[in-house]
Amino acid sequence: MEELLEKLETYRREIRETELTNPDAAESYRIRFLGTKGIVKNLFHEMKTVPAEKKKEFGQILNEFKLFAESKYEEAKSINHQPSTINQIDWSLPGDPIPLGTRHPISLVRNRIVEIFGRLGFSVAEGPEIEDDWHNFTGLNMPADHPARDMQDTFYIHQNPDWLLRTHTSSVQARVMEKQKPPIRIICPGRVYRNETVSARAHCFFHQTEGLYIDENVSFADLKQTLYFFVQEMFGKSVKPRFRPSYFPFTEPSAEMDINCLICGGAGCNVCKHTGWVEILGSGMVHPKMLQNFHIDPNKYTGFAFGMGVERICQLKYRINDLRLYSQNDLRFLRQFVAAD
Repeated sequence: MEELLEKLETYRREIRETELTNPDAAESYRIRFLGTKGIVKNLFHEMKTVPAEKKKEFGQILNEFKLFAESKYEEAKSINHQPSTINQIDWSLPGDPIPLGTRHPISLVRNRIVEIFGRLGFSVAEGPEIEDDWHNFTGLNMPADHPARDMQDTFYIHQNPDWLLRTHTSSVQARVMEKQKPPIRIICPGRVYRNETVSARAHCFFHQTEGLYIDENVSFADLKQTLYFFVQEMFGKSVKPRFRPSYFPFTEPSAEMDINCLICGGAGCNVCKHTGWVEILGSGMVHPKMLQNFHIDPNKYTGFAFGMGVERICQLKYRINDLRLYSQNDLRFLRQFVAAD
């Protein structure tokens, strides 16, 4: 027992002389004296060597030593966890500014197109991006052997060739005509897919906005005035539009609409292929056969349809010369459109 008492006194001196000035020193002290294999545990194990008549006395001495060792550690913890006067937060300072994001330029232009046609009474219609052959081709006057299908390189679903990634948002028009009787006045924005080589002028996915108006006594003059209003609202009153005869399987007669190139001012550049004009949309009167496919009487109703690539409109509005920029998520590019929002 005398030997144990000497050990206790030695450990007490060591504890008094130990300086626990930082968390690492305090943790080392805790492991040495209070850990599961520490000195205090070992001293309690040595109780078995103490004579029976001395166990009570020595047990009290050990408990006092344990409390002494623990108090040293608790004191060190309180010192090390005191709040520092350095780097304290000054709550009176203004908060750090959080930079605001912006909408993608495609979203800006899409929303602008929808807003312009909304003022003319067009409502938004949407449909699935994975479409069946009937709504994407056959119902739009393009049967299986129609040469117009060669105009669109299609992504077909491998497991079932009757299903595909839609090549235009005309499929939304088909679904609306299938369920709704005239009058119909809709605008159909959405993403479409075509198997094209990605370049500055083309991409394998892009965005379209198509419009459809079916009612009694709808004429080509209604179509022209609607599109004149659109280009002036989108590009300004000084824009110069023109119509050229064209062909689309779901419209007859058909026309493409050009505007003077806003990038070069009509002088000629790579975007307008040095012609001074840029094609922005296709349009025409709804083909009677297409009306019949959806059980709409072509003798009573007529209509017009049009479709445009949102990327092309965005390219002209913001002077963007590479379509790949839209999908690269380059913040340097996207931040330019904060003011435009």
